[in-house]
Amino acid sequence: MHDCIFCKIIKGDIPSTTVYEDSEVKAFLDISQGTPGHTLVVPKKHIADIFEYDAQFAAVVFSRIPKIARAIKASDPAIKGMNIVNNNGAIAYQSVFHSHIHLIPRYSADDDFKMIFKDNSAKYTATALQKIAARIKAKLED
Repeated sequence: MHDCIFCKIIKGDIPSTTVYEDSEVKAFLDISQGTPGHTLVVPKKHIADIFEYDAQFAAVVFSRIPKIARAIKASDPAIKGMNIVNNNGAIAYQSVFHSHIHLIPRYSADDDFKMIFKDNSAKYTATALQKIAARIKAKLED
């Protein structure tokens, strides 16, 4: 992709601060640094989002995550946890349409990173949940 910022970073046309690289992925510090050590893991092959992966390539890319995550955590004793985030589609806050996984180190509850999961359980009966699950299961069998 000629206009993809991550493809340009992978090719070396745009500088980045690389923390890991092999033949299939590149991991570099996110320029925004949501928290110190915020790293992006990016496949070198241009894939727009999770919906374009096949199982084999997903296994290749996602198998790198634990090693990189452990290295980030080990790099600073103040890191207490980590959010691993993958946004897919503009509605899900994807802003660069080249698949990437955010590894966001967590230092404390006050480290300026927030995710909010609203409890909507009162809106869904057991029957409604079963119908949703059935639709998903049917598509897994397609």
